[in-house]
Amino acid sequence: MNANLGLDHKLIVTVVNKGKAKKVVAASKKAGAEGGTTILGRGTGIHEAQKLFGICIDPEKEVILTIIESQKAEDVLAAIVEAGQLCKPGFGIAFLINTKQITGIAHLLKHNA
Repeated sequence: MNANLGLDHKLIVTVVNKGKAKKVVAASKKAGAEGGTTILGRGTGIHEAQKLFGICIDPEKEVILTIIESQKAEDVLAAIVEAGQLCKPGFGIAFLINTKQITGIAHLLKHNA
């Protein structure tokens, strides 16, 4: 099991409006990330309520999960904020989470073998 390798990584969680994930992932890769995982979701924030013919529409969101080496995290996060225009209200959110254990990243083991 390669769960506790002493690797220093962070998880960047980004939530953007549907259709914006491709641009955000491209920007994060350009800034040093190897990729990301995109999951579909629904927004429920105060800026999300929209109606069509009196019926509430749940806005679709894309959640991007990016595991990144800690020393690259700030640069990648900055690229995500710019690409997703996250400084504007209602455009999305991104945050960093410290990781304790990671498994399934065998491609990073080549230097530890």
